[in-house]
Amino acid sequence: MTSHDWTLIFLALGAVGVLVVLVARFKSNAFIGLLVAALLLGSGTDLGMTKVLKSFQDGLGATLGGIAGVIALGVMLGRLLAESGGAEVLARRFNRFFGSERAVWCIMALALAIGLTTWFAVGLVLLLPVLITLARESGRPFWVLALPLISCLGVMHGLMPPHPGPVIAIEALKANTGLVLVWGVIIGLPTAAVAGPLFARWAMDHDIAQPPSITASAAPVPPKAPRFDLTLFTMLLPVALMLLGTAAELLLPKTDGARSTLEFIGNPTIAMLISVIFALWSLGLRAGHDSSSLLRFTEESVAGIGMTLLIVGGGGGFARVLRDAGVAESLGRLACLLHMPPLLYAWLVAAFIRVATGSATVAITAASGVLAPLVVETPGINRELLVISMGCGSLFFSHLNDGGFWIVKECFGLSVGQTLRTWTVTATLIGVAGLLFTLAADLLWRMIHG
Repeated sequence: MTSHDWTLIFLALGAVGVLVVLVARFKSNAFIGLLVAALLLGSGTDLGMTKVLKSFQDGLGATLGGIAGVIALGVMLGRLLAESGGAEVLARRFNRFFGSERAVWCIMALALAIGLTTWFAVGLVLLLPVLITLARESGRPFWVLALPLISCLGVMHGLMPPHPGPVIAIEALKANTGLVLVWGVIIGLPTAAVAGPLFARWAMDHDIAQPPSITASAAPVPPKAPRFDLTLFTMLLPVALMLLGTAAELLLPKTDGARSTLEFIGNPTIAMLISVIFALWSLGLRAGHDSSSLLRFTEESVAGIGMTLLIVGGGGGFARVLRDAGVAESLGRLACLLHMPPLLYAWLVAAFIRVATGSATVAITAASGVLAPLVVETPGINRELLVISMGCGSLFFSHLNDGGFWIVKECFGLSVGQTLRTWTVTATLIGVAGLLFTLAADLLWRMIHG
């Protein structure tokens, strides 16, 4: 560690502090706050203000380039699901099947299934109408269902292939994908239970946040509401298409023409596009809506997330400035000084970078680069558990520089303070509980293998 490293770390902490004050205390527009914080950070580094601005723009563009189309198509599908009465149909059928007293396990099962291949943001916008309706139909408090939902989606995003972070870590550490999936299930399920249902029970007792106003809306099932099986198929279609693309990438040779076709279809944007086109028929025309109504639904749904997309992009811009300034590397070197067990070290490196950059994928990617030499030099390390440990660290303490933070805030209609008390605590619990379960699994593994 050099004095320059410490300077970068303190600059990053100061920039995050300024961002929190601007947004939470002075009620500044979040995008403006993110841009100001990035400029303040850059002014104290060697980048120069012109490069800082370019870095912010590149980060904004890269973030929106990867998710803007997916999120926009996702909210179109969610709006069609709500307007057609499909959300009501799904919620009522699942409520009858599971029973009101097991509505939590219902929403967790849906989140685990949807979150296996879809991004966190896509899973959230797809399941939001079902969540709202299920809360009303079951009579359960909103947070009792919402916290398990985002907990499961977060766990799937950080621990399970084919999400990009775990896939990158598996490749960097030469781990076994199948074993990562097995450990991901063994460790991810109890982790999601701690950060979801258990935390939700505590949160209700301590009244940490009022439920958002979206829970108050109620919509009767239209006379031409789609059938349950057709609605479920429509909602699962993007998941199935993405899963096909992933399976083709893992199982088929690169020269196989079917692989390129399935990978194209399984691209998140294309999968969502195909699904929305199908939904325009299954949840639109077939449910009695005319073309002009469908156009209005899709336009209004996208118009309603304009600021959300801008804020998410701003979070990506701020994260890029943090990374280009060298904050991630400085935090990684700080973790190197602590000399601790590999699993704990891997978690700390990923967690430090996550807090600094706001990106789970960047955190696990950077941590994989730091840990790869350690794996070669230290025999006997369980590489699969190392991937899981980094994945848990990459989810730790989501705050204002994380696009996921703003997606949760806008989707649930929360204030910054409410989002910090709910989503940030949930993400922190995922990181800490996941680490503890990973260490326990490693102890058991070592006992079995002598």
